[in-house]
Amino acid sequence: MNIIESAGLARRFGRTWALRQCDLAIPAGHVVALVGPNGAGKTTLLNLAAGLLRPTSGQLTVLGGEQPGSAPARSRIGFVAQGAPLYAHLPVADMLRVARNLNLRFDDQLAHARLAELHIPPGRKVRELSGGQRAQLALTIALAKRPDVLILDEPLAALDPLARHCLMSSLMAAVADDGLSVVFSSHVVSELERIADYLVVLNGGRLQVAGEVEYLLGRHAMLTGPGSATLREAQRAAVVHAQHGGNQTHLLVRISEPGGLPQTGWQSRPACLEDLVLGYLGDPDARMLPGPASAVTA
Repeated sequence: MNIIESAGLARRFGRTWALRQCDLAIPAGHVVALVGPNGAGKTTLLNLAAGLLRPTSGQLTVLGGEQPGSAPARSRIGFVAQGAPLYAHLPVADMLRVARNLNLRFDDQLAHARLAELHIPPGRKVRELSGGQRAQLALTIALAKRPDVLILDEPLAALDPLARHCLMSSLMAAVADDGLSVVFSSHVVSELERIADYLVVLNGGRLQVAGEVEYLLGRHAMLTGPGSATLREAQRAAVVHAQHGGNQTHLLVRISEPGGLPQTGWQSRPACLEDLVLGYLGDPDARMLPGPASAVTA
């Protein structure tokens, strides 16, 4: 089952295209990192999947064919919007009561037990909580729906490193306990490698990369050589992004087969997830497509 599937998906705001020609199929059972610069279309895609927006053109389904925003989809998707919007004037217990009344299913016992573990007092008003506590409260409400899919839009954006670590640990515990599929957007690349096993990269409203992290890393490498060096084996490697610094050139390349690196005097090492993300974001025209997309020849 695909938790999100789109064909030709596009969304326009006025004259600006936030998302264009997005063909995507994300299978269930993954922790998916959705990455891209500001304005890449991440929030638009997540809001479309949550049923908060409708496409300008193209098709989008969730949970194996459900329409976003339909009653079956709403009951099976937990969504935390950017900034974890909550009613600031309400005590925590009342915030839970509101959430229970707004959802078809809500595990009140789970919500109270989780907040007790996190030492978040039920009588404290939401505005009196720290940023990390508010994020945990929003996550608790989403998890109490007992969803099949959890969608989180920039859950780490306003958190300090300790709060980020605590939130991610809580999220991974929920994934392990309940078998959730998770889609979350983030700018914090350093957190991705620890938790994500599926990567989607958006840039300028267009899809650049989508696939399992292990597969993607196995087909990319970093090459380092003299500033004047050239890449000769164009059929075996495609340059995604080149960075020139001092007397050296650093290349992120796609390779046709795992281990199929060119032997031209370049120093090579396996790409890490940060290399992959930054390399594609550094070249908005690069795409993870079958075969070499571009090559540098002698």
